[in-house]
Amino acid sequence: MRITDTSDLWWKNAVVYCLDVETFMDWNGDGVGDLEGLAQRLDHLADLGVTCLWLMPFYPTAGRDDGYDITDYYGVDPRLGTHGDLVEMIRTAKDRGMRVIADLVVNHTSDQHPWFQSAKASKDSPYRDFYVWRGDEPPDTSDQVVFPDAEGGIWTHSPETGEWYLHRFYSEQPDLDVTNPRVRDEIAKIMGFWLELGLSGFRVDAVPFLLETDGVDPDDAAHFPDPHEYLRALRAFLGRRTGSGVLLGEVNLPFEQQAEFFGGQDGDELTMQFDFNTMQQMYLSLARGDAGPLAASLAARPAISPDSQWGTFVRNHDELTLDKLGDDERAEVFAAFGPEESMQVYDRGLIRRLPPMLAGDPRRVRMVYSLLFSLPGTPVLFYGEEIGMGEDLSAGSRLSVRTPMQWTSGANGGFSDAPAKELTRPVVDGGFAPEFVNVADQRRDPDSLLSFMKLLIRRYRESPELGWGGFQLLEQPHAAVLAHLCTWDDGALLAVHNLGPDPLTVPLTVPGCGTGHRLEDLLTAGGEQLAEDGSVELALEGYGYRWLRVVAEDSRRLL
Repeated sequence: MRITDTSDLWWKNAVVYCLDVETFMDWNGDGVGDLEGLAQRLDHLADLGVTCLWLMPFYPTAGRDDGYDITDYYGVDPRLGTHGDLVEMIRTAKDRGMRVIADLVVNHTSDQHPWFQSAKASKDSPYRDFYVWRGDEPPDTSDQVVFPDAEGGIWTHSPETGEWYLHRFYSEQPDLDVTNPRVRDEIAKIMGFWLELGLSGFRVDAVPFLLETDGVDPDDAAHFPDPHEYLRALRAFLGRRTGSGVLLGEVNLPFEQQAEFFGGQDGDELTMQFDFNTMQQMYLSLARGDAGPLAASLAARPAISPDSQWGTFVRNHDELTLDKLGDDERAEVFAAFGPEESMQVYDRGLIRRLPPMLAGDPRRVRMVYSLLFSLPGTPVLFYGEEIGMGEDLSAGSRLSVRTPMQWTSGANGGFSDAPAKELTRPVVDGGFAPEFVNVADQRRDPDSLLSFMKLLIRRYRESPELGWGGFQLLEQPHAAVLAHLCTWDDGALLAVHNLGPDPLTVPLTVPGCGTGHRLEDLLTAGGEQLAEDGSVELALEGYGYRWLRVVAEDSRRLL
């Protein structure tokens, strides 16, 4: 395969950057981030190396779930701007080489959505069957709630008609009934509308819940026998409308079930999925200083179609879920990175960003991001990660990491000219305040985290092995070390990471290599010569890392 062929599946080696317009940049001075402010900061993202923006919900909202309780799927929250502002931002992003995707949140609506307002008012409403109802009092469902601190069950009584409606999330977010063909048609219309305005796809929220038919009338469910057929239909619709659009799915399930949401070897359902399993095992490995759990998770990834991809990440916009870890394993991670109750949520996750979890140790922070970009898959960043932002634990839950972006060391971190009390959310204070962590200062510092992240992204983009290639763990004697090889076409890249504090010398053998091959460092100057049998000894500092390109004598690859 030629390097030019990679452009057909652009997302396989993209760099995805998630941001919340509301907290990114306020341009009109009202204390709320807006689309015009985002447009003014696109050059920062282009300079960073971002190739795909993922926008958290920008639609009109009732304000119960930070934008995920939508009242109009075809609108733009007036606090953030207009449709015109959105189109201008998308056009400008494309001019800078960035595609734009947005959250598709169609498992539920807000209870203030006109559909539900009509549906709850009368059993004769034309939108009544957009939602899931039951006439008999439901059993105890407290063990099925997503937010156990806020909800006691997944059914809520509606006094207008005396029936109960289904909601997997907050009671203010009634679930849509996807077995209803009218609902499925409406979802396609929503997608088509935003694609026409320039989006290149969607991050699909809560995919397993969207396809679930529990609680639906059995007669209705009988007309929807294969939910995955619907997911295939959405992928086909996206393909017809865009040719190269992407569905990035939130599917927090064991690997074998995630494979189903890709469409198996056909690869005709979700384009990409977040690898929640590997993320959680990575934190367990970091807590132990033992690469074993991470290596085991990577080895357990199921084979997927070449038309599918894993999304790798260190942090996302929600709580850092640890639900796939055992109780004792989760306790280890809590003890290492979130020992205080205020740092934890629902007994299953953390509400912290990486630098505070690692006590601000720049060696460990850089090692983790080097690891992220070297793993096979497509890296996904959450805004502020590129400069090492911290969290606001006083905000609680998921809002703790959704604080205003820190652009300068000045008032409000350069996010807004409004008085601090009028900001949509407070700026982080303490050791990770804008005084110490901001874009402007790091842009001028060649040794800053921002400069390092730019280097990682540049090297990742120059290394199609990481997004496209085969993956192999390499044997070596140190528990703290992860050594892996990614190969694609005639290229190979070796990455070695030390998750422990002690310097090590790592002996390993690069398969298929020997005399005439050498290793060239990609993150710093230097290199190593391979022995006749492909063996080499690599020196690593405590929390050290190396990316090494395997180079043959006749190689034409740039280093």
